[in-house]
Amino acid sequence: MAYKIVMTLAMLAVAQAAVLRTVAPVAVAPAPVLAKTVELEEVDPHPQYSYSYDVQDTLSGDSKGHVEERDGDVVRGEYSLIDADGFRRTVTYTADSINGFNAVVRREPLVAVAEPLVKAAPVAVAAPLVRSAPVAVAAPVAPVVRAAPLAVAAPLVRSAPLAVTAPLVRSAPLAVAPAPVAFAAPLRYTAPAYAVRNL
Repeated sequence: MAYKIVMTLAMLAVAQAAVLRTVAPVAVAPAPVLAKTVELEEVDPHPQYSYSYDVQDTLSGDSKGHVEERDGDVVRGEYSLIDADGFRRTVTYTADSINGFNAVVRREPLVAVAEPLVKAAPVAVAAPLVRSAPVAVAAPVAPVVRAAPLAVAAPLVRSAPLAVTAPLVRSAPLAVAPAPVAFAAPLRYTAPAYAVRNL
């Protein structure tokens, strides 16, 4: 079905192109040329900057920081964060036009947290419990009928201990001679006899 639709649309496009070629060309006014002057920005031949940030949120446990400085084509920096497995990842990096980007990654376990990550709210003390009226006891329930005990097989009887015979004495190895092999008389095969008659 899709093939038929595509073919129909292609045929319509070809027919429309043929019709447009036969119609006299219409004069179209050229679009006005917009001229815009572009002001070139001056490029600092020796860019320099430095920034840093540090986040230590004890409520959410978020702890991260970043320090970076640039002097010309050389960029140096370091950032750290706490991974999901509880290790602090620290990445120290440098980048320049000769050596490219180089980073050293260190992972260190967190030793001890000075403060708990989440502080618990103070515990509210409830008012003392008030005894209520005694609970009415319902009528006794019909006794539970127990099934007959399972049949238990007779207990296992221990047998008398096994008698221990005299200790085994190691004897000289047995000499085993190979038994003589007897061959039967060879079989004789005789081919069946056929009588040939000439007719």
